[in-house]
Amino acid sequence: MGVKKLNDALTLANYAGLDLVLMSDSGTIPVAKIMDYNKYRYEKQKKMKEQQKKQRESNKEIKEYRLSVDIDIGDFNTRKKNAYDYLIKGHKIKATIRFKGRQMAYTDQGREVLLKFANELSEVADIEEKPSMNGRVMSLLLAPKKK
Repeated sequence: MGVKKLNDALTLANYAGLDLVLMSDSGTIPVAKIMDYNKYRYEKQKKMKEQQKKQRESNKEIKEYRLSVDIDIGDFNTRKKNAYDYLIKGHKIKATIRFKGRQMAYTDQGREVLLKFANELSEVADIEEKPSMNGRVMSLLLAPKKK
């Protein structure tokens, strides 16, 4: 509508039954629109939710699998199969071993279990972080191979 005085713009907005909304205050002349502010705010929130939804879809999650030093072959294979499925979907896998009591003396066996887990999944995953100790927990991070 062009350059208007504040009182004229408020009168026009009031006459139309709408709100005068300041869009940009950064220039030499402030820019305002006559619109329904509640509808504008609702559409803005809707766009934000849609952007957040797309962002969540693009950010894949990290799935954690707990192993143990003396894990049985059946349990190992089950966890390996589930991790394989998640890696194919594009998620990262974190394999952890929590050492209890006297198991702290056998951290090398825990490292072997984690490396065996990584080797079994080597066709679909790369090691992102090598096995490392953090207190009583040793962990390994696997990422899906890039195509």
